[in-house]
Amino acid sequence: MPDVTIHGKTVDDQSRCVHWHLPNDVIAIKFKCCATYFACFECHQELSSHSLQKYDLHDDTDEKLIVCGVCRHEMTFAEYHNAQLVCPNCQSPFNPGCKLHYHLYFHNPPSMTC
Repeated sequence: MPDVTIHGKTVDDQSRCVHWHLPNDVIAIKFKCCATYFACFECHQELSSHSLQKYDLHDDTDEKLIVCGVCRHEMTFAEYHNAQLVCPNCQSPFNPGCKLHYHLYFHNPPSMTC
């Protein structure tokens, strides 16, 4: 498993946190402002002393910014978005509700429908 550290108020080693801890809550986001993976937006806000910066999905297309908490496979947004809600590496299911929060992490997010 790659050595990727996920920060936050995590409750297990697969990136679930005190805010999001359903069985399929197993992704983390690398925040542009600090180049650090956090389990969620709330964890970043509670544990960081700096302002959040969002990725521009028109400009940051090659950036590995999402990681599977199960196998630590890093993905671009396009790889994650096109993966049909499962990790392309280990096939762990991702929470389909994450798309409802794209606006917290990204400028120019795709449509909220899959």
